[in-house]
Amino acid sequence: MQAFVNFGRRAATSLVHPPFKAAAAINRTAALSDSTSYATTALLRRRLFLSTPTHTLTTLFQPRRPFSSEPAGSSSYSTMTAFDPFNPTEEHSQLRGMIRAFVEKEVDPQALAFNRREEFNLTLFRKLGELGLLGLTVSVEYGGSGMDAAAVAIVHEEISAADPAFCLAYLAHSLLFVNNLAQNGTSAQKLKYLPKACSGEVVGGMCMSEPGAGTDVLGMNTTAVKSQDGSFYTLNGAKMWITNGTLDGETTGDVYLVYARTGKGPKDLSMFVVEKGTEGFGLGQKLEDKLGMRASMTAELVFDECRIPVENLVGKEHGAAICMMRNLEIERVGLAAMSVGLARRCVEVMNRYAKERKAFGQSLNEFGQVQKHVAESYAEYMAGRTYLYFVANHLDLASSGNGLDADGVKLYCAKMGKEVADRAIQVLGGYGYVGEYQVERLWRDAKLLEIGGGTSEAHHKNMVRDLKRHHERLL
Repeated sequence: MQAFVNFGRRAATSLVHPPFKAAAAINRTAALSDSTSYATTALLRRRLFLSTPTHTLTTLFQPRRPFSSEPAGSSSYSTMTAFDPFNPTEEHSQLRGMIRAFVEKEVDPQALAFNRREEFNLTLFRKLGELGLLGLTVSVEYGGSGMDAAAVAIVHEEISAADPAFCLAYLAHSLLFVNNLAQNGTSAQKLKYLPKACSGEVVGGMCMSEPGAGTDVLGMNTTAVKSQDGSFYTLNGAKMWITNGTLDGETTGDVYLVYARTGKGPKDLSMFVVEKGTEGFGLGQKLEDKLGMRASMTAELVFDECRIPVENLVGKEHGAAICMMRNLEIERVGLAAMSVGLARRCVEVMNRYAKERKAFGQSLNEFGQVQKHVAESYAEYMAGRTYLYFVANHLDLASSGNGLDADGVKLYCAKMGKEVADRAIQVLGGYGYVGEYQVERLWRDAKLLEIGGGTSEAHHKNMVRDLKRHHERLL
C-alpha cells in the first residue's frame, strides 16, 4: 500500500508582522511504503483505526464548527467555506484526528503512573515513530513526514492535553535534535542520524544551557578546541537541564546536538553531534524531585577531554548562533502549543465538573464565581490558540528573524496555561488538589513553560528590542 502526503502551504500575502516571510505555496507529494511511516490518512486510518466503527471515524474527521455555540448542521454552518486556521488543510485535520485518537487510547491512561514514578515511557515514545511523528518536519528521503509548523502545533497541543511531560520529551527529540539537524546538517549527517531518530530507534536531545548560563546563553563556557591537524575537536564543560539527558537514570540518551564555544567572540559558537559512548562524554546526574514534568528525564551531561571528529561539526565553525536562533523559534511555537493543549484539558475538566457537581441545591456552574473562572479560561484559551495558529501557519521552518511572534506566542500562552490550570483547581476545590483529577499535575507542569525555552523575562526583552527596531507602526 502507498500513502500520499500532499501538504500545500498557501502563500501568505498579507501578514501582520513583516518578519514572517511570505512563503510560496509548497506541494509535497511523497510516496511512503507500508514498511516506513504512515504519516497520512489512508495508512493512518488502516493501522490505527482498523477496528474503529465507521461512525466514530466520521466523527473524528468531521471539520470543527466555526464556533462552539454554532449547532452542527445549521444553515450558516453548512454554507460556510471559511479557512480553518486550526486545521489549515484536510491533511492537518486528519493528522489532528489521528493523534487525538492515539492520545486518548495510549497516552492518557499511562500519564499519572509514569509521572508519579518519574519515569520516561520509552515504549510509548517509539510508537510515535511508527506514526511518523518523530520526524514530523523532516523530508521523506531521511525518513520523515515532510510536514510544517502548523503540524508541529497540532501534535504538541494534542499530546500535551494528556501528558505535558511526555510531550516535552517528544519536543526535545523531534524539534531540538531532529528538526535542528534537518535544517542545519549536511546530507551525509542527515543520512547517518535522521532515519534512526525518525523511527525512534535512537532518542536525541540538545545541549545548550549550562550550570552558569541559562538565559545568558552566549555566556556559555563549554569549549571545543580544534586539533592542530584539523581532524577533531576536544570538548570540555558541562550542560545542565538537558531533556532526554538520560532515559534510564544511569546512562546518557543516544545522541545530542551540543553547542560549544570555538572562538573568543561572543557569538563564536559551533554545534556538534555527540553520540552516547563517546570517550569523555557521560552523565553527570539525573535531576530528581522536580516540581513538574516528572515523566520527562532531565540531566546534567559532562564533557571531559571529549574528542569529536570534525565530520560531526554541524554547519560552519563559529556559525551556530543563527542555527540556535532559528530553532528557538519553532521550539517556542511547540512550547506555546503545549500550553494551549494543557489549557484545553483544564477547561474541559472544570466545565464538566462545574456542570455535574451540586452545591446548595444547584450545579456549580449556576454560581457567578464559578462562571467567571470557566468563562475567562475559555476566552483566554481561545485567544492563545488563535495566536498560536496565526504564528504557526505563517512560519517557514527554514527562515529566521521571526522572533517577535515566536517570543510573543510563548509569552502569552505560557502564562495563560498556568492561570487556566490554577482556575481549574479552584473550581474543583479539594478534588483539584489531588492527582486523580489531572489538573493538579497540569498545574505543576505548566510552570516550566514560563521558564524553559526562554523565560518570560527574556521574551519581554526580545520583544521590546524587536518592536523598537522594526515595528513602530503595527498593521
